[in-house]
Amino acid sequence: MSKQKGGGGSGGRVFPVLATAVAMYLARRAVTMAWTRTTGKVPPTDPADPSVSLVEALSWAAIAGITVEAARLFATRATMRRAAVGAGDTESS
Repeated sequence: MSKQKGGGGSGGRVFPVLATAVAMYLARRAVTMAWTRTTGKVPPTDPADPSVSLVEALSWAAIAGITVEAARLFATRATMRRAAVGAGDTESS
């Protein structure tokens, strides 16, 4: 009885982590693809590379950071909301 109330054991904690990781991966892939299509170049990966301008490196860092963190936030909130709704359903039955 207390297992259901606590989220169903470790399975209740694995799904949000997995969903968040997948969302972050997909967001990173999407922003990389968009960057490549827009600029015609692959995103900068080495900050010490002299062929990458400071503006380009900062732009990539800002765009990638905001996109990936927003995906993480939305995925975490969605899975937590879903877990809360699921926990509410089991308590009312």
